[in-house]
Amino acid sequence: MKQRIITALILAPLVIAGIFLLPIPGFLIALTAVTVIGFWEWTQFVNAKSRLVALVPALAVVAGTLVWLPFDVNSLSEVGGSHQSVLMAGGLWWLIASALVISYPKSSKLWSGSNVIRHVFGLLTMVPFLWSVVLLRAAEYQADPYYGAKLVLLVCFLVWAADSGAYFAGKSFGKYKMAPAVSPNKTIEGLIGGIVAAMLVAWGASSLFGIHFSSVGAMLGISMVTVIISVLGDLAESMFKRVSGIKDSGNILPGHGGILDRIDSLTAAFPVFALLYFW
Repeated sequence: MKQRIITALILAPLVIAGIFLLPIPGFLIALTAVTVIGFWEWTQFVNAKSRLVALVPALAVVAGTLVWLPFDVNSLSEVGGSHQSVLMAGGLWWLIASALVISYPKSSKLWSGSNVIRHVFGLLTMVPFLWSVVLLRAAEYQADPYYGAKLVLLVCFLVWAADSGAYFAGKSFGKYKMAPAVSPNKTIEGLIGGIVAAMLVAWGASSLFGIHFSSVGAMLGISMVTVIISVLGDLAESMFKRVSGIKDSGNILPGHGGILDRIDSLTAAFPVFALLYFW
């Protein structure tokens, strides 16, 4: 626990500084690096003889999106059709992934034996995550260069608040398991506690940051859906690790495991939040 806290205290300021201080090109480069590390860890979920070979398709797809999707500030701020397609793919994927988690272990029969499907799952997890964070960071950039940074931080706050609220509510009141075959520690009561905590944070942070929503109902609705999907994103990675016989996705972060272990909820939260917010 001590090592975990020390790592968090070092990492959190660096992440926040990167969100606010990096220019859009630098932010894209940094996030692409995180995505590539995430793909490297994902190669453990693929039954390949060589992890380097298994990484090649992911690198090719990421490079392809950098060619296909415009990433100048003006294009990113407009969220054009190609960007919307990536967000919609991410939203659809997390609906499918949620169904796979809820129906596990029966659902594992549909995909566990196919390396191609596991590769596709990785692409649908990481690519929409990459572009949704970049699109949110570039939102209204011309009017306020830091508005998008506050949007990105809001999503992080939602996920962190939900995680903390779920932990304490689950410890205090947890009785009914959410997905015992995937993660026996997560409970319905914990989920409710996480949602309540996140709604309070969403209300306060959106007011403090000056985030624009069409209505209070839209803000609460988008935040609630984002939180629920983030919890299912965490469960989805747990499901993939369980099928692959892996405890942690890596050891790059002392006390925390790998990159995927830290951003599993965020990989689900960002594409869904961005899709609903830009709509």
